[in-house]
Amino acid sequence: MNHELPKLSYAYNALEPYLDEETMKVHYEKHHQAYLDKFNAVMKNYPDLHDMQLEDLFRNLNNLLVSEEDRKVIRNHGGGYMNHNLYWEVMGPEKQVDVALLEKINDEFGSVEELKKQFNEVASAHFGSGYTWLVEDENKRLKIYSLPNQDSPYTLGHTPILLLDVWEHAYYLKYKNKRAEFIEAWWNVVKII
Repeated sequence: MNHELPKLSYAYNALEPYLDEETMKVHYEKHHQAYLDKFNAVMKNYPDLHDMQLEDLFRNLNNLLVSEEDRKVIRNHGGGYMNHNLYWEVMGPEKQVDVALLEKINDEFGSVEELKKQFNEVASAHFGSGYTWLVEDENKRLKIYSLPNQDSPYTLGHTPILLLDVWEHAYYLKYKNKRAEFIEAWWNVVKII
């Protein structure tokens, strides 16, 4: 089974002025597509894994009967494919607030503002490429942390809820080296909070 690039539910320019059309187009058509292509290429070697859900593939990544080289490709490129799928999904031009999530955020962090403050601090402090995550851990508690490159919370037994791509390709055309400015602007297109 070949995985496919999911269709965006909004136009490339729909997140303006916060995320610019050119960045969206390059990010989706070039970066996301490249992760998908390399992931599909390695998965052709493992037909017994084709019916496995992506989440389960990553939950069991260290136990898969694959070569170490291919495990690395799955982690990096399969992770890039899966992480970007969620990234596009949590953003949008119109809010679709998850009320249950808001209640949980208020219980865990005290307020959405406190969540954003802590999330922004973690994202700003992240060294190099990767993502900042809001996850539900194995005890159903919300946590914020960053992971390098295309690593996935699923490998830690956690369920991703929200993620911010802090790779430079996600913001450099518009924000240059101003990651903190990008992080703050990004909250304007997060649709679930």
